Amino acid sequence: MKPKVLVTGSEGQIGSELLDLLREKYGQDSVVAGTYGPPSQASMASGPAEHLDVTVAGEVAKVVEKYRVDTIYHLAAVLSAVGERDPQLAWTTNMHGLKNILDASKDAGVSRVFWPSSIAVFGPDAPKLMTPQDASLNPTTMYGVTKVSGELLCRYYGLKFGLDVRCVRYPGLISNKTRPGGGTTDYAVEIFYGAIERGTYSCFVRADTVLPMMYMPDALRAAVELMEAPPAQVKRHSGYNLAAMSFSASDLAAEIRKHIPGFACVYNPDSRQAVADGWPHSISDVEARRDWGWVPRYELGSMTEDMIQKLSAKLKGTPIKG
Repeated sequence: MKPKVLVTGSEGQIGSELLDLLREKYGQDSVVAGTYGPPSQASMASGPAEHLDVTVAGEVAKVVEKYRVDTIYHLAAVLSAVGERDPQLAWTTNMHGLKNILDASKDAGVSRVFWPSSIAVFGPDAPKLMTPQDASLNPTTMYGVTKVSGELLCRYYGLKFGLDVRCVRYPGLISNKTRPGGGTTDYAVEIFYGAIERGTYSCFVRADTVLPMMYMPDALRAAVELMEAPPAQVKRHSGYNLAAMSFSASDLAAEIRKHIPGFACVYNPDSRQAVADGWPHSISDVEARRDWGWVPRYELGSMTEDMIQKLSAKLKGTPIKG
C-alpha cells in the first residue's frame, strides 16, 4: 500500500527535489506539498499543495488530518548563515516547527517521520577527521543548537510515545536544481554558477577550508532508503552520521577548472568562515552503512562533471568539455 506523504518545506533546496522524486515513486496524488508561502505553479501542477506555516500547530494538524497523512518528511527550516543573522527566527522555525510536526504525528497516528539533522551539531571540540557518531555535541551556532535540540526531541517522542522518527546528519548539500538557501556550505553551489555564467567566483571561505559534502541525488536517496528500511534495521533515532566526500574550496575550484580551464576563483572569507572552522573536515558514517546499508554513489569528480553538465543546460549554455 502506498504511503500518504506530506513534505514540508517543499519548495526549499531539498524539498523541491524530494517532492518530485516521491511523486514519481508513490504517485502524484499521494504526496502533498507543504509550502511556507502560496504554493507555486510547479508544486500544484503535479499534485496537491497547501500553504503551511509549521510554526502554527493548528495548520499542521489540519493538513495532516485533511489528507490522512501517514508519512512526513519535515524539511522546513532556517539554515546556518540565516540563523546567525536572526537567531530567534531560527529557534522559532526549527524548534517550534519540529515540535508541531511531532505532536500532529503523535495525535494523528502518523507511522513515520523523517527529519534532517546536520553536521552543525558538532562543535569545535569534536574530532575534525572522521568525526564519530557519538562525538561531543557542543555547537556554537543557533542552527547547530536547534539541530542538537531537535535530535533530543525526536528521541524523546520515540521513547515516550513510540513515534518512529528517522534522522540523518547531512553534510553540505550540492544541487544543480535549486539555488542555495542560506547555509555555510552554499559556496559549493554558488561556485558553479559563477564558473558557468561569469568564469569567476569570489568565495566566502578560505581556499584551505575542508568540509564534508554530498551531491543531492545521494542525499535524496539516503532519505528514502532510511524511511523504507525495516524498523529492526534502524537502531538510532537521533541522527545517523552521513558521509560522501570531503574537499577544500581550492580542491573544488581545481576540479571545475578541468572542465572550464579559464575559471578564476578568489577567496574573501566573511563571517561564515568562523562557522565553517567549527565543523568537521570528514565524517565517519559506519553506523548508517552497517544498519541500513548506506553507500554514496558520487565523489568529487563525478559530482563536478554532472553539476557542470546539468547546470549548463539549465542556464541555457552549452556544456563545456574539458
